[in-house]
Amino acid sequence: MTEQFAGTAQQTTSAEWQERYAASLMNTFGPPQRVLVRGEGPYVWDVDGNRYLDLLGGIAVNVLGHAHPALVRAVTEQVSTLGHVSNFFTSFPQVELAERLLALLGGGERAEGKVFFTSSGTEANEAAFKATRRTGRTKVVVADGAFHGRTMGALALTAKAAYREPFEPLPGDVLRVAYGDVAALEAAVDDTVAAVLLEPIQGEAGVVVPPQGYLEAARRITSEHGALLWIDEVQTGMGRTGDWFAHSASGVTPDLVTVAKGLGGGVPIGACIGLGAAGELLQPGNHGTTFGGNPVATAAGLAVVDAIESEGLLQNARTVGDQLRADLAAHPLVAETTGRGLLVGIVLHQPVAPQVATAALDAGLVVNAATPERLRLAPPLVLTAEQASGAAKTLAMLLTEATA
Repeated sequence: MTEQFAGTAQQTTSAEWQERYAASLMNTFGPPQRVLVRGEGPYVWDVDGNRYLDLLGGIAVNVLGHAHPALVRAVTEQVSTLGHVSNFFTSFPQVELAERLLALLGGGERAEGKVFFTSSGTEANEAAFKATRRTGRTKVVVADGAFHGRTMGALALTAKAAYREPFEPLPGDVLRVAYGDVAALEAAVDDTVAAVLLEPIQGEAGVVVPPQGYLEAARRITSEHGALLWIDEVQTGMGRTGDWFAHSASGVTPDLVTVAKGLGGGVPIGACIGLGAAGELLQPGNHGTTFGGNPVATAAGLAVVDAIESEGLLQNARTVGDQLRADLAAHPLVAETTGRGLLVGIVLHQPVAPQVATAALDAGLVVNAATPERLRLAPPLVLTAEQASGAAKTLAMLLTEATA
């Protein structure tokens, strides 16, 4: 361990920190897999000095990796100038980031719309959920396999029964349909529906990609019935798929877009973006937040956008992501690889994903077993081709060992 971590961390072991964690924190996540002390680029180090290539990026959050100089500088300068104000006031970075997001959604030309900042993705979805109620309708159509958050409103929109059922009754009038099934959408949506909520790629489900034309069909169906099209880009947005937003490839214009995760590069921030008339649904008194739009968080968001642009990270995500998928698809245990950019799904012929994810950590790679048959990768957008190649070789070895 370096001198940087001298003191308490250096004098205690991982086991001791685990004991202190168990004694002090609610058991919502189970035991931590490791006790991490620092990060740099796409790497993290644990308290015992072991290095890991972070192929999960804090679950699609750390788009610039760890300790990126531009992000460190932006946050340091902002917190030393103006750290927090209530939303009775505004600040330069809050306004500037809202403008940038609207410009990104407009493909460079500012889209017509308004932004509500939050502190997380689930809060962004809560804001959007409340906005749908302002239409005068209450029914929301969502997809099987969807994940939209864990607060009570967002949880009502999330598919996994094990997440929902212990907390029911939840806000009602939610109808679930098969993801990617246009006929199911057509049958479900009528003039009583407030909104259709979809992820352009389902991340939590294991990087599930819908058929070509699905989002276009959803836009057509919602428009025919006067319903909102709400796209959840919490995991897929901010360059993750090689575009600023994953839905952009479809050419559709949603009414509501929610983002978070990568937007702050590790600093908590989210946003609910209403486009066109949807930007006017929430009015004074309808919603609020203490930390949403915080100067430090929005300064971080601006730094992330600037770095993605200046460092060519959209193209890097496409190039390195394609390489990862191609390298991993060649393994006989891999049925297919899915996703776009640096959101990568690895679909296995056998349910050994948890076993492989555990072995990967021991081998110095952080990956996620989204389901028993699916591994999920969401590494920093700064991941290099060389790093990706080495990781693919290690994963291929672990896949072979899992079936030995």
